[in-house]
Amino acid sequence: MTITEAAPPGGRLLYLAKLGAEQALWTRVRVQGVWAERTGSSRPLPSPVPSNDVLDSDAAWQQAVADSRRLGLPLHRDPPKNWEALGAISTVLNELGTDIRVLDAGAARYSSVLPWLRLYGVRDLVGNNLEFTRSIHHGPVRFEPGDITATHYRDGWFDAITCMSVVEHGVPLDGFAAETARILRPGGLLIMSTDYDQEPPDTTGKTAYGAPVKIFGPEDIRQFVKTAESNGLDLVGELRLEHAQRPVHWKRTGLDFTFIRLTFKRRS
Repeated sequence: MTITEAAPPGGRLLYLAKLGAEQALWTRVRVQGVWAERTGSSRPLPSPVPSNDVLDSDAAWQQAVADSRRLGLPLHRDPPKNWEALGAISTVLNELGTDIRVLDAGAARYSSVLPWLRLYGVRDLVGNNLEFTRSIHHGPVRFEPGDITATHYRDGWFDAITCMSVVEHGVPLDGFAAETARILRPGGLLIMSTDYDQEPPDTTGKTAYGAPVKIFGPEDIRQFVKTAESNGLDLVGELRLEHAQRPVHWKRTGLDFTFIRLTFKRRS
């Protein structure tokens, strides 16, 4: 397996840490896959989750970590991110099954959605990111350079698109909604998450990954739901915006906030 360098926006040391996490993750996925084939074992599906949810306590992400460990899924190194990833794959698998084509938009090669779906037997998986300089494969999973607001995929190509904690990093939301709607098939799902707070903290002067730090507030989310609807993406279920705690701490910025997860269906 050849690991291709990606542009390191956080510096060389962070890049090396990400590379190590990537190698460890995909080695484990490969070993677990071989073991499952030899033993004929299968893992239970994740429990169904609300279509839209807010991470509202430490207990919620701790439960997601425990559930992921019980299911034999390799944990994300940032514990609260297991909550958003488990919610995403639960929605994909319980609603659509495994004979599907999935894009993880803005993917990192060490993040959880694609390797977890691979462990459930999904074979047509792709992640794209502007950081990537060329395409690589981990088994049937491919990672390739790409702008999530202007991709090269055909109309209606994907059954599901996931996008975990990406859009807050300067992604043009109108372009994201329009492009997602274009490449999803009718009835296909967009499952996305973003940094969120019902009373967003002041982020003036804070930057990360080459863009101003953005913590979405309730009005931002309501506006995106309208933008999505205008592009043929309808919110599935009730929108939840309240949370009791701020269980996410971003050490680099010193900010405390949470995550919100949203599910949209492509209108027929």
